[in-house]
Amino acid sequence: MIKIARSIGLTLLFAAGAATAQNAASHGTPKDAKVTPLMTQEMKDIPGKEVLMITVDYPPGAVDPVHRHDAHSYVYVLEGSIVMGVKGGTEVTLKAGDTFYEGPDDIHTVGRNASKTKPAKFVVMLVKNKGAEFFIPVK
Repeated sequence: MIKIARSIGLTLLFAAGAATAQNAASHGTPKDAKVTPLMTQEMKDIPGKEVLMITVDYPPGAVDPVHRHDAHSYVYVLEGSIVMGVKGGTEVTLKAGDTFYEGPDDIHTVGRNASKTKPAKFVVMLVKNKGAEFFIPVK
C-alpha cells in the first residue's frame, strides 16, 4: 500500500505539473485534476494481477497530459462531462452514466473536462500487473 501511495503521489506531482503548464499556456489559469485512490485488491485467481480503483475530480477546464496506463482501464462518469480519446481512436464526450475503455497499449491523447465552468468526476478501475505504475507519461 505504501508503494502504491508513493506511486500515486509521484504520478500526481507529475500530472499536476504537466497539467498546470498546459493549462497555463492554453487557458491562463492552472487547474489540476485530483486523483483519489479508493482500493487496491490482489486478484488471487490471476497470479501477478491486481485491481486499482480511483476517482478523478476535474475542476472546470482541467486537462490531463498525454499518458498511458499499461492496464485495462474502465471509466464510469459520475458527474459532469468529460472528453476522452486514445491515439488512433475517435474523441468522445461523455456525460454522467457513460463509460469508456482504454487497453494496456492505448495512448491516452485526450483527457479533459468538457466544461470551463462546471466540475466533473469519474471513477476508474484499472486491472494491472501487481505493484506496477498505473500512470505512465508519454512524450
